[in-house]
Amino acid sequence: MTTPTAEYAADLRTETWEALGTTVVVRLTGAASPDAIAAVKDELDAIDAAASRFRPESELSRLNALSARGGGTVETSPLLAGAVRLAIRAAEVSDGTVDPTLGAALISLGYDRDFSLLDAIAPHAPVDADIRIVVQQRHVARWADVVVHDDPPRITVPAGVMLDLGATAKALVADRAARRAHGAAGGGVLVSVGGDIATCGDAPAGGWAIHVTDDHRDGPSAPGQTVSISSGALATSSIAARRWRHDGRAMHHILDPRTGLPVRGPWRTVSVAAATCPDANIAATAAVVLGDHAPAWLDEHALPARLVALDGTVRTLSGWPR
Repeated sequence: MTTPTAEYAADLRTETWEALGTTVVVRLTGAASPDAIAAVKDELDAIDAAASRFRPESELSRLNALSARGGGTVETSPLLAGAVRLAIRAAEVSDGTVDPTLGAALISLGYDRDFSLLDAIAPHAPVDADIRIVVQQRHVARWADVVVHDDPPRITVPAGVMLDLGATAKALVADRAARRAHGAAGGGVLVSVGGDIATCGDAPAGGWAIHVTDDHRDGPSAPGQTVSISSGALATSSIAARRWRHDGRAMHHILDPRTGLPVRGPWRTVSVAAATCPDANIAATAAVVLGDHAPAWLDEHALPARLVALDGTVRTLSGWPR
């Protein structure tokens, strides 16, 4: 995962805490700003209340419950409507490889509660190149059947469609939080939510230094590469960091929409730089799912990317520094 690098941040103000089941880092070029930190925390609380699959009182949980009762239309907050619209856009631009209707598949694989409550696999345990699951299943993509309406915001879900916004919600909140923190602090801001990194305002001299590795919780000494960005965003998707055991088998959270099962492709970790954090995250996740076709797809979209194979071999594309 992408990690803002502390050793290059002597002149920056940094706050770190846990939220949304992951690590949040805020870095400011100017003076410490309680208002900027408060703005970030407000955005995190808002996305959790709107889009958490693990909070029964969240808007998303109520929407999924409506789908389980036969579907229908419900009025929502603008935030959830925007988050679902982004998730549908992710499916459209990735040709369905980033599918927000995989909620039921994730639950069937044991991801039915906050990750901290799962039988987690140690972050640095070897990645199994051939995840074997006895019971095969077939996922039917239904994202095109989910409709977002405006004025007032409403969402229509068909029966039996359980949404999971994990592939896009963290990136969305990173972008929103960076903009709000910049408005409050006035200087340059970097916000990392679980390794999904967004920036706003002027970067420090030399750019924002970021260590790209499998797990955003690792420091700059972990295997990987340190790069810098002067604007925009950078996100990493990895099958190495968020893994658990279910019925005695290793699972990870990036699913192949064709099967509803964990991806069994050649890439362990993919990092992508883009103008916005959602675009970077969508591309990184799509690349993991696309497997052998990922380099051509990333080149076609002119997205700087770093792909790490299961054996540790690194491939860089579209201007990503070697």
